[in-house]
Amino acid sequence: MNIFSYFKKKGIDTVDASFYRKIKEWTSWYNGKVRNFSFYKVYTGRGTYKICDRKSLGMAKKLSEDIADLLLNERVTITLDNERTNEFVHKILDKNHFLVQGNDYQERKAYSGTVAYIPYLDNMEITEDGEILSGNIKMNYVDAPNIYPVSWNNGEVTECIFLFPHTVNRKKYVQVQSHLIQGEEYVIENTVLQCVSGSQEGAELPEEEWRKLKPFANMARQVHTGSDKPQFVIDRLNITNNADESNPMGIAIFANAIDILKKLDIEFDSYCNEFLLGRKRIFVAPELLHNVDGTLAFDPEEGIFYNLPEDYDRGKEGLIKDIDMQIRTEAHSAAINDDLNYLSLKCGFGTNRYRFESSGVKTATEIISENSDMYRMIKKHEIILEDALKRLIKIIIRLGIVLKEPLNEDTDITIEFDDSIIEDKETERKQDMQDVAIGAMAIEEYRAKWYGETVEQARKNLPEQNQVME
Repeated sequence: MNIFSYFKKKGIDTVDASFYRKIKEWTSWYNGKVRNFSFYKVYTGRGTYKICDRKSLGMAKKLSEDIADLLLNERVTITLDNERTNEFVHKILDKNHFLVQGNDYQERKAYSGTVAYIPYLDNMEITEDGEILSGNIKMNYVDAPNIYPVSWNNGEVTECIFLFPHTVNRKKYVQVQSHLIQGEEYVIENTVLQCVSGSQEGAELPEEEWRKLKPFANMARQVHTGSDKPQFVIDRLNITNNADESNPMGIAIFANAIDILKKLDIEFDSYCNEFLLGRKRIFVAPELLHNVDGTLAFDPEEGIFYNLPEDYDRGKEGLIKDIDMQIRTEAHSAAINDDLNYLSLKCGFGTNRYRFESSGVKTATEIISENSDMYRMIKKHEIILEDALKRLIKIIIRLGIVLKEPLNEDTDITIEFDDSIIEDKETERKQDMQDVAIGAMAIEEYRAKWYGETVEQARKNLPEQNQVME
C-alpha cells in the first residue's frame, strides 16, 4: 500500500515521498541489509557468477546504540517541583515503561532521524454530557516511517498524521491518526485502512467494520481535546536536515557517513576473505591418495587436501607440496581503524571512539573532556531531547487534570542528564560532601542532587528533621 496515494486522494499535503526513501535506506544500513551492496557478484572465470553475502561490521547499529545510551539511560532524572505532580508523572512514565521504550526509541531516532511520543486517554468513562469521569493515561511510540508532518513553522511540527500498522487474522490494516487544528483546538481523528493487493491507497473501512476488529474496537473516531496545544511530541536529532531542507524531519546520525560505512564493510569483508582464501592447502600426488587396500588415505570432506595431476613433476616438486599464503592482517586492521576514526569524527564522537582488534570493535570508555567533540555533540542533542521530554510531561499533566487530578501544570521541570562519561562522578560527590561539611552547600541541596529528589522532598528526608518530628 502506498500511503501517499491515500493522502493525495484525501487532499493531504505532507513531506515528499522521496524523503521516506532516504529513511528506508538509513534503516537498511541499521539492519545490515543494504540493496545493491550487501549481496554482490563475483565472476568465477568460467562464464558464471557467484552471489556473495558481504560481511558487515554493523557500525550503523553500533552508532545508534551508543548515542541512545548516552542520551537516555537509567541515570537520567526527571524532577518536578510540585511533589504530587512529580509522583503522578513518574507513575505514568513507569506504567508506560518509558525508561525501556524511551531508550529503544532514542536508538530508532538515531537511525531513522525522528520519533514521536503520543500520550492518550484509554478506557474512558464518559457521561452523557461528554464529561470524562475516569480513564488511564497510556502512550504510543512512533518512529520516522510512520510520521507524516502536515504543517510546521520554524522546524516545529504543529499538525501531524501518524500510522499504526496492525495484523488481524493475517490481514494487514493501518490505523491513520491525524492531529489537526480545527478552530482553536486540536482534534484527533482515527480511521482504518485495509491493505488490499492491487490497491495503491488501500481500502478505507467504515466505522462499523473496523469496530469489529479487536485492535480498534474501543477506538474513538474523533476526539476534541479542548486544547490549543498538541497532544504529541516530535523528537529528532539536533542535526540539520541536508537531505531535504524543506521539511522538519530529522536525519540519521550516520546520514552523511554512508560512504564510510560502505568502505568499512568492504574492508571487513576483504579481511574475512583473507582467512578463507589464504588458508593452508596441501597438494598430494595421486599415488598417495589411497592406501594399499584401496581405501582413501585422507578424509574426502577435509578441504585442505588437493589432488595433483598425473603429469606432475614428482622429481622436481616431490610427492607432497604445501602452500601457506600470507594473510594481510596489519594492512586490513590499519585500514579499518583509520575509517573507524573517520566515521566516529563524522558522527560527532571525535576520534579514537572505536578500535578494531582481534576480538572485534572496542568502544573507548574513558572520561572525556568538556572541550571534546563528543561532549559538545551530546550537549547539542540534549537541547532537543530536553525540550521534547518537558513537552511530553506537560501533556501528561494536562491529561491528568482532565481526569480531575490535583496537578500543577506550571510546576518547574528539571531534567538531569547522565554526565558520568564526561565527569568523574565519585570525585564530584566527594567534593560536594566536603562542601556540605564546611557549610558551602546545604545538605538538602546535596540530597536533591544525588538522590534524585526535589529540595522539598530532601528537607523531609533529612535524618535530623525526622528526629525532631519524632
